[in-house]
Amino acid sequence: MRRERSQQTAGESGIYTSQLGKAGILSLVAVPIGHLDDLTVRALRTLAEADVIASEDPVATRELLAHHGITANLTSYGPTNIQDKVAILICQLQQGAHVALVSDMGSPVVADPGSLLVKSAHSYGIRVVSVPGPSALTAAVAAAGLPSRSWFFEGPLPETKSALRHRLQTRLRDKIATVAFCSTQSIVFAVRTIAAFAPRRHIALVCNLTKPNERIIQGRAVHVLRKLDNAVTTQDITLIVKEGRPVPQNRTGPFKRGNG
Repeated sequence: MRRERSQQTAGESGIYTSQLGKAGILSLVAVPIGHLDDLTVRALRTLAEADVIASEDPVATRELLAHHGITANLTSYGPTNIQDKVAILICQLQQGAHVALVSDMGSPVVADPGSLLVKSAHSYGIRVVSVPGPSALTAAVAAAGLPSRSWFFEGPLPETKSALRHRLQTRLRDKIATVAFCSTQSIVFAVRTIAAFAPRRHIALVCNLTKPNERIIQGRAVHVLRKLDNAVTTQDITLIVKEGRPVPQNRTGPFKRGNG
């Protein structure tokens, strides 16, 4: 698929001007969470037509675009100098550019730095359009069979042990289910923490969704802890702590150990 510009043109300086004299559009495009073919028809068209694709991970996005035969003007968005990059993109949007914002995987702005650009676009009266698609959050909830009544999205768990322990202990005080993104560094300590304070609480590790080595490990926390060797080598892990009896807070410490 070749990329064409119908309403905007760009000079050698990279500054865009609209032929109609109108502000541009910021499209929030969901991209695959693993399998490169999990891209909607609308997302393909949007990426092909965009003047600029702002990506959290240009290397991953370049691979996706090449897979679908799309050539594009790709720029890095994150993880450093976010304020400066937002200013440049807003300038381009004000001059009529169509900017597509993508994450490294899944839906942009969900647990990534895209929210600052979206907030700025709204403040300048720039049209923001959502192009929905794959999401590791909803895919994991569905695959694990989590009841859909309600659940809390914690986002990425911190890497430091003290911060991670505090975050999980706070969530274990609630009865509602919790969904969180984990790295290979944080998942081991996360499961150990849950197993220590709520060993009978049911949890699920949804690993590498849509990839050939996709795997779901679930059961009581103390049992899942024994199966961690099957998960720690994966790159993308979504942790689901299912509903259970809240772990009470102890006056002399953060928690009173219990069944969970």
